[in-house]
Amino acid sequence: MFDGKTILITGGTGSFGHKYTQTLLARYKPKKIIIYSRDELKQYEMQQIFDQDCMRYFIGDVRDADRLVRAMRGVDYVIHAAALKQVPAAEYNPMECIKTNINGAENVIHAAIDANVEKVIALSTDKAANPVNLYGATKLASDKLFVAGNNIAGGSRPRFSVVRYGNVVGSRGSVVPFFQSLIDRKADHLPITHPEMTRFWITLQQGVDFVLKNFERMLGGEIFVPKIPSIRIVDLANAMAPQLSIKEVGIRPGEKLHEVMCPGENSYHTYEFSDHYVIAPSIRFFNRKNSFDINALNEKGQLVESGFEYASNTNPHFLSPEEILQFNLEASP
Repeated sequence: MFDGKTILITGGTGSFGHKYTQTLLARYKPKKIIIYSRDELKQYEMQQIFDQDCMRYFIGDVRDADRLVRAMRGVDYVIHAAALKQVPAAEYNPMECIKTNINGAENVIHAAIDANVEKVIALSTDKAANPVNLYGATKLASDKLFVAGNNIAGGSRPRFSVVRYGNVVGSRGSVVPFFQSLIDRKADHLPITHPEMTRFWITLQQGVDFVLKNFERMLGGEIFVPKIPSIRIVDLANAMAPQLSIKEVGIRPGEKLHEVMCPGENSYHTYEFSDHYVIAPSIRFFNRKNSFDINALNEKGQLVESGFEYASNTNPHFLSPEEILQFNLEASP
């Protein structure tokens, strides 16, 4: 699907962009891969790893609409990964988070329409479902914008969809490297926010593979949610450092005890497929069929029961401490 195509990744110097680029180069023969981001140092460092002839590096911010329009000329597929993601930083700098996560999303949509891009997938987060913090609220707004982008485009290209998943094992700023840094520094304990806290758990490669597959599945307007395991934070700490004690430090402002990816309020338009869920749009598309129980690969889904909720604490699949360790090893570079 990606052979001979031009792919642009916003926020492409992040963990996802690195793994997505690595995977594209290993499996396909793209015409161009455009890394669009605002940090010249990270771009320079990424160029030392990926210097193939098809690679292009564009300095630019998703807040800059004109630069996005220029960058998307001739692009076939866009992955929108750029975002301000740190919950405490978003609470302290709310307008900056809004400018990037909401205004930036709008700019990506308009630039993709103007450039006649074929397909766009925006990365979301479980924090966008029933959000309690500003970061989650901005990503919910972003999700709504990308779904509505299909109506804005009308009968023409592009098609817009969203991929939502949970905590990525080992990604920058996540809990695994934080715990590991404490272990390496010979700390006498590991801090956890709450002994009952649970999270969805996915490796970076699994996230990349899910996005790749959904470019084939998408009709436009869906929110794709993978079926992935949950972990207990206590089990993670015990798996990584069984010799260390655990100290409860309390839930941080804007943090949930458990995460949700498919809220019960959306159950009337949520479909279950073999390895994922699809939250169909609540708005009506007037230029095409509004059915999402069969995707572009002819995979068939079933409407979930009324009130169904996909949450990290009620997930039927929890990883044991031994499985967590294996999961972490598989996620290591």
